[in-house]
Order: sequence, then C-alpha cells, then structure tokens
Amino acid sequence: MHYRTLGKTGLQVSEIGYGAWGIGKSMWIGASDDESIAALNRSIDLGLNFIDTALGYGDGHSERLIGEVVRSRSETVYVATKIPPKNMQWPAPTGIPADDAFPAEHVIACTERSLSHLGLDTIDVQQFHVWSDEWVGQGSWLEGIRKLKEQGKIRHFGVSINDYQPANALKLIETGLVDTVQVIYNIFDQSPEDELLPACAKHNVGVIVRVALDEGGLTGRITPESTFEEGDFRNRYFAGDRKRQVYERVQKIVSDLGIGIEDMPETALRYVLSHPAVSTVIPGMRTVRHAESNMRVGDGKGLPQNQAEKLKAHRWVRDFYR
Repeated sequence: MHYRTLGKTGLQVSEIGYGAWGIGKSMWIGASDDESIAALNRSIDLGLNFIDTALGYGDGHSERLIGEVVRSRSETVYVATKIPPKNMQWPAPTGIPADDAFPAEHVIACTERSLSHLGLDTIDVQQFHVWSDEWVGQGSWLEGIRKLKEQGKIRHFGVSINDYQPANALKLIETGLVDTVQVIYNIFDQSPEDELLPACAKHNVGVIVRVALDEGGLTGRITPESTFEEGDFRNRYFAGDRKRQVYERVQKIVSDLGIGIEDMPETALRYVLSHPAVSTVIPGMRTVRHAESNMRVGDGKGLPQNQAEKLKAHRWVRDFYR
C-alpha cells in the first residue's frame, strides 16, 4: 500500500481508504454486519489506514461498526466522520443562513454523539456533510469547530462538498480554515480538475474523493437489465433510461482503452489517483472480495498517462441524485 499526505493535516493516509456509507444499512441495502466487519479488517490487514463514515449513515450504525473494528486493532487507523446539517437539507441550498445548518451547539452535540458511537476519544477529521461558500464569515460554526479542537475531541476539520458543485468551496479553501475537502470525482465527472484540485494543491488542502466508481456505474457491472433491492437508493440513481446510458458509455471507455470490462473498477480508481492533488479515494467495500481487489490498486502507480489522456474525452457531468 502506498501512502499520501492528507494536505496540511500531515497525516499519511492510504491511497485507498474505506467509504462506509454502504455498511450503514440505510439507502444502500443488503449489507451484512459480519461481512462488513470482515471487509474492514481485511482492508486494514492489507495496509488501509483511513476510514470515512458519517453520523447519518444508518443513524450511527456505520460508526458503531467502525469503532468496534478500530478499537480491536493495534495499527493506527484514522477515522473521518461527518455532521449532518441541522435543517437536514442535502445538498445545501442557496440563501440559507449558516446557523440553520451548522450552529455551534449542533456541531458540538453531533460530534459528541459520533464519539460515543465510535468509542474513541478523538475524531481525526470531522467534516460538515454539506457546504455552501455563502457561510464563510457568518454563523457560529467556526466557534464550535475551534472549541472541539481545543478540547482535543477533533484533530482536523473538513467539508464534504455539495454533489456536483466542486467550485462551491473555493472561498472556504482560500480562508485557510479548512484542512480537507471531500468531493465527487471520477472518469465521468472530471470537473474538480478545473478549479477545485488546483486550489487544494495551492493551499495544501487534503482531497478525499468519493463516488469514484459512480455508485457502481463505472464498475462495468451495470447493464440495462440490472436490478436493485427494494429501498436501495440506486433504484432512483439509475432510474428510467440511466442504466442504458451508463452501460453504453462504459462500453465506449472499454473500447477506447482496449481493456476488458472486468478492468473497469481498477481503471476508474487509478484515474482518480493519477491526479497529484488527490490524497485518498474511498470506495465502498462491503465484501472481503471487494476489499482485496481494491487494495491492490493502491500501489502508487496511478494510470498510464496515455490512458488518462484518452479518458478526458469521456467527461460526462450530470446529476443522477436528482
């Protein structure tokens, strides 16, 4: 496993981190706690040392599983989690005051809940689960973050940028107040390359990449006939004609690169890791098999430059969450 510096935090984190939404048993359906724990442990066996979760993933269920595993290990494993907005609006809409989403007392109370779920004394990276650059310089959120840092309850502060709004954190980055950002970045949505990633490199802000596999779309396993369990959010994400659209675009990628469809997950992860501003990518890994295949990608090699350049033609920005 190859390690990178998580921006100004100075933490040395594994290129492949663990995205823990899928083990929370809400929205992603079908996870087994026993298999989730086995996948977490196997990932750590193979060198993973960064796990990203959220208070909202199964109302703390994901955090509890992670705490159980991390506390049982002798290795240093860094844990990042997220505070849901008090108004429960995802993504953050424009025109909403900062204190509607993240008043200081809410920031502190949610952090205390996460610490209780995790069974840890300190959260390595505490993040807001949504962000609007309108909130820079307003509200009490910064007071809450500073108090938590002073008390040693959190080490570093980050934000999870609104879906498909990578420029909606540039102002915050320029203030120097944020240590990390989390953003959607993949072969289809290459838009963070335009402004966000250069800004993060300039200001030494760590970059945590989510949705590198497009919620499964870039694994090569989505076909027009794919089905998901009742209650699984992917029924909405891949609604209507979207499965066919994704399938056809993935077939073009496979053809252009001269690879097999089975190579798509590795290609997608390596594309993201080929950008020097990226610190870690956090795919969901609900099975030991997925953990083992993804861990092999974190070897520091990224994607050959000629393949990365060919993939520029496959940019396809759209919002399937709506």
